[in-house]
Amino acid sequence: MSTATLVETRPVTTPRKKRRLTRSVLPVLVALAGGLGLWYAVTYLVLSEQRRFLLPPPHEVVRVAFGDPVHLQPKLEALALTTRVALTGLGIAVVLGILTAVLMSQADFLERAIFPYAVIIQTVPILAIVPLIGLWFQFGFTSRVIVCVIIALFPMISNTLFGIHSADRDAHDLFTLNKASRWQRLVLLQLPAAVPSIFTGLRTSAGLAVIGAVVGDMFFRQGEPGIGGLLDTYRSRLQSEDLIGAIFLASFLGVAIFAVFTALDRAVVGRWYGTSR
Repeated sequence: MSTATLVETRPVTTPRKKRRLTRSVLPVLVALAGGLGLWYAVTYLVLSEQRRFLLPPPHEVVRVAFGDPVHLQPKLEALALTTRVALTGLGIAVVLGILTAVLMSQADFLERAIFPYAVIIQTVPILAIVPLIGLWFQFGFTSRVIVCVIIALFPMISNTLFGIHSADRDAHDLFTLNKASRWQRLVLLQLPAAVPSIFTGLRTSAGLAVIGAVVGDMFFRQGEPGIGGLLDTYRSRLQSEDLIGAIFLASFLGVAIFAVFTALDRAVVGRWYGTSR
């Protein structure tokens, strides 16, 4: 009977999977085709031949920026450096954010004392303090990482703190009834309850860390150039194909890091993630 059931359900399951795949992939392909069509239309119908260097057609971008090894190699090296900066800054921001949120959750006084400064870190224009960071920490790898940490820190603090405070009140009463210590309450109740919120902050901070890495690359030029440094160089030289190619690589890095942490979120949180979504 089990074999017959499998035979009966296969024709039903496969079309469902195909329809689900079509619904998820088809809109992306349609949007991509529409974007490329608009790109070609602007290049050949709106811009004159003398101004076409401002927006070269897609096939020229692919040929020059990615098809030529001489042009591609510097971009890949810069992308590797920017990736290291972004992941290092993200890792530091995650650790600092979770520790700060845990500290704030232990007393209302600490939360009232620390949270305003966390908001200030988030709202201060990063471009305004970049020169100061360079003056204090030189203009190399360390300064770039600090920019990433400043940009990516607040989402980790706010989301982790929200998750810790969202633990079920009845569960708190149960821990109180069993005379649980503050440490037991934190480790066994509050931090597990905060896991979905921590991953939400992690996904947000991951994208912000890439932005911070690119901004740091543009302003701190000592050592190897990152993607941000190449963007500024290509802009000044009017190398539009390389400029657009570097923009695509920077965007790909942000999407890739976001996708990795989204997959990790689903793997760790599992069904909990699905219900919360």
